[in-house]
Amino acid sequence: MRDRIAQSLAAAINTGELAPGTLVTVPTLAIRFEVSATPVREAMLDLEQRGFVTSVRNKGFRVTQMSDKDLRDVIELRQLLEAPTMGALAGTLDAETLTRWRGVAEQISEYARQKDLAGFLAADRQFHLGLLALHGSARLVEMVSELRAQTRMVSIAAMMQSDELWGTAREHHVMLDLLASGESEALRELTVSHLGTVAGWSSEPDGPH
Repeated sequence: MRDRIAQSLAAAINTGELAPGTLVTVPTLAIRFEVSATPVREAMLDLEQRGFVTSVRNKGFRVTQMSDKDLRDVIELRQLLEAPTMGALAGTLDAETLTRWRGVAEQISEYARQKDLAGFLAADRQFHLGLLALHGSARLVEMVSELRAQTRMVSIAAMMQSDELWGTAREHHVMLDLLASGESEALRELTVSHLGTVAGWSSEPDGPH
């Protein structure tokens, strides 16, 4: 229960539903999730340790603001971890596996067409973590999952109001094309730019230019 509440609140913070500076209280959240105060308090303490909120004495917890530097640090780490791993997968996946992931990529595109932010983020998470898992390192997937959780995706919420998200969604199909054709370097470069775009910031893995 604690983990479910923490995941739900982290998603709300990442998408801007709970904006930086918002004050939330344990009793209010307990009512929202229809649970006792104990799992809510435990979830909030977990989120505090991960930097999502800070405690406010006798009031509750306040959603923290992710600085530009924090965002750059998270994206750079993701680029350093994900780009070479995706490149290493190029040319190694069979047709059946690629077909399965093309279905997920189509779901992402459909959510973009529908402007369904929650669906888009869930399918996007499934796509990226699922492909990384094919590399065989559970620790890598765990690290990237936590970095994704720390990334504030406010820019995606803004992109939902334009056609820009559609182009980002289509990049998942291009990634699969490059995986199929074995174009490792092109896939690495696309992964770097893709991760920067969805977080509202773009750079090469060695830092901003």
